[in-house]
Amino acid sequence: MLTKARLRIMPHAMRTVFSCSLCLLLAGLLAFMTPGSLHGQKVAKYGADFLSGGVGGRALGMGGTHVGIVRDLSAGYWNPAGLAGLRYPQIAYMHAERFAGIISFDYAGAAMPISKTSTVGLTIIRSGVDDIPNTLNAWDVERNQPKPNPENFIERFSAADYAFMLSYARSLSDKLSIGVTGKLIRRTIGDFADAWGYSFDAGIQYMSERLILGANIQDLSTMLQTWSTNQGELAALEDFNQEIPDGGTFLVLPVARLGAGYFIPFEQSGLTLAFDMDIAFDGQQAFVLNTGDISYHPRLGVEYVFRDVVALRGGISRVLVSDDLGLDVTPTVGAGIKLNQISIDYGFGDFAGVSSDLGFSHRIAARLVLQQPRLERPTE
Repeated sequence: MLTKARLRIMPHAMRTVFSCSLCLLLAGLLAFMTPGSLHGQKVAKYGADFLSGGVGGRALGMGGTHVGIVRDLSAGYWNPAGLAGLRYPQIAYMHAERFAGIISFDYAGAAMPISKTSTVGLTIIRSGVDDIPNTLNAWDVERNQPKPNPENFIERFSAADYAFMLSYARSLSDKLSIGVTGKLIRRTIGDFADAWGYSFDAGIQYMSERLILGANIQDLSTMLQTWSTNQGELAALEDFNQEIPDGGTFLVLPVARLGAGYFIPFEQSGLTLAFDMDIAFDGQQAFVLNTGDISYHPRLGVEYVFRDVVALRGGISRVLVSDDLGLDVTPTVGAGIKLNQISIDYGFGDFAGVSSDLGFSHRIAARLVLQQPRLERPTE
């Protein structure tokens, strides 16, 4: 991104940190702001991609197959209709490290029944890269070399995405429930650029004795993301012949998320088989199953639970296709333990497949069920 002359005279360490910082900054801005097109509209293909990994240690261990089978407070993300499965209030927290710890992901949620047929939930998510060096002011453009003591001019910033979700679910019968989630998105790249977005999801879930089916239309209203850039903070890019990105309003198109699960009981244990399929309409074609602008993202999961205390899980979270590798899948594994009102779940993924070069993904999630008689869902 710098001229060859500048690269030659830059000290190696300074050149490395400078190039990485500038690349991260520009890559972030361009990834968020470079749109596709749909009938003249600006479409952001990856405008809400930070939410695609989902929430919950159980979910990751099962390959992300949760749209159909979810019946706890994480349904606020996966399928709001699943909140109808709560009998008592629940609170949860999850921390995850992605790409060898480069990206931190945090989730907190709370949900509670408010009537015989209604449940509400709150979800808060943060995904970010922190402590990114900004070396734009450490280069002396007139002298064509680093400033004296360049480390004194290096500042650090974060690129972070936030999601705030408010959910409502209602039971229509003993087997059928519906739900909706309103979403507010906040995205920041240091002081350089920021965006606001909003949309809502709508879901439905059907549950019989052994079979459970679910569907969630994510961003049903089409998410609008409005970006603004700080031209003053980005002015230094002009010294390096870099174009300053403009802001604008972009669309994040809906995604249809379908899920199914089947429960097989055994003596003192049980086995759950799950399958999910995301159908996206945003033109993603690189390495994913697709027919034109429609892409398909299948997932598989299995869970074995012994005495409702110990759980072992496995799944396939991603199926990719490339000319070099052919068909490539990413498996996941996980485990969980339930002690009275507290559940601890661990998930591990990205240890195979093309994404393994970017490191592993770990999730640890804790969930507390406030199992008190006075907090139980009303029966009338």
